[in-house]
Amino acid sequence: MSDLRLGDIIDDFCVKCKRLTNHAIVSIVDEQAAKVRCRTCYHDHDYRHEQPPPSKKDLKKHELFAQVLAGVAPVSTAAEEPADKKKTRARKAAR
Repeated sequence: MSDLRLGDIIDDFCVKCKRLTNHAIVSIVDEQAAKVRCRTCYHDHDYRHEQPPPSKKDLKKHELFAQVLAGVAPVSTAAEEPADKKKTRARKAAR
């Protein structure tokens, strides 16, 4: 972003309106918008870079999926063994 000033109009996702709307810049940090004000509902919030926050339903799904993956232990099979171990076992069996 180049030459942003307080009061400039930019697009951002408003959580209150639940849509992409025009916003006025309220504060700037490190030459980037930090806080913005929706010009439709006048709600102040952090600048979200036009990205809607993930829904609570999606967050719950990801959390449950992570729990399921954590509970599953990897199954060891003979096909996954390194070739050196297979040769050593074959030599021991031949003796």
